[in-house]
Amino acid sequence: MSSYQYSFSRTAAEPPSSRGAPRLSYISKTQYSAEWNSNLHTHGCAELFFITDGHGRFRTQHEEFPVAIHDLIVVNANVLHTELSQLDSPLEYIVLGVEGLEAMGGADGYIMLHLHIGWRELMSCLELMLQEAQEALPSHEEVCRHLLEVVLVRLSRQGSLCLGSESSDPRASRECALVRRYIDNHFKENLKLDQLAQLAHVNKYYLAHAFRQEFGTSPINYLISRRVEESRFLLRETDHNLSLIAQMLGFSSPSYFSQCFRRVEGLSPVEYRRQHRQSAKRL
Repeated sequence: MSSYQYSFSRTAAEPPSSRGAPRLSYISKTQYSAEWNSNLHTHGCAELFFITDGHGRFRTQHEEFPVAIHDLIVVNANVLHTELSQLDSPLEYIVLGVEGLEAMGGADGYIMLHLHIGWRELMSCLELMLQEAQEALPSHEEVCRHLLEVVLVRLSRQGSLCLGSESSDPRASRECALVRRYIDNHFKENLKLDQLAQLAHVNKYYLAHAFRQEFGTSPINYLISRRVEESRFLLRETDHNLSLIAQMLGFSSPSYFSQCFRRVEGLSPVEYRRQHRQSAKRL
């Protein structure tokens, strides 16, 4: 995978008028290759994916959809996602990591848009941002900050895309986002609510209440949903038996795995695998 990323520091040189406005955290340019490990992950800021070449699919916790050149995917902070590419037409994309930005109206925390108009102008801004970041000349961060403003204004003109500032309790959001990211990275381990609360330095009852307010589910139910989501991939793409999958994903037993899977998906793991394979044969 060919990839390079440039990060931007928080700087006191930002004018007071820009405080609280979306802030550019990083910009990266990537070309997909067979070595890329497409695991679901999250970031602490929103990401704007501009697909510049190739074909592939974008995967979130709940669905998967095709993407290609001229597509823009805006993924909110702390939303699970990953990219998958066709090897004969590898994806290429530029990503902006932007703090304090949120795609409004996306029920699952993301929005996908095909940009029919203004693509060339957006690419000019992004390529100039990459050039400024690479050369790192004096005031390059200020140039990139202004270019981000241009990009966001031009995107706001798209009738079906609505971008806004994040608005939630900063303390609760920070603690809940920390716990959610920890679960995303450690969901195969034996995690307990007490351990997660200790990680966030809060009372476990406060964490359970704040997490549910923030994400609509409890930390433990979110942990189970992450394990079940990963099990769906293993059931589709491997021949591992249920005991091995349960062990790999941290379930205490195959029967508990089946119970959790049925509660989340509405059918057993065996039924899910059978239905998927029958559908694959028909294609």
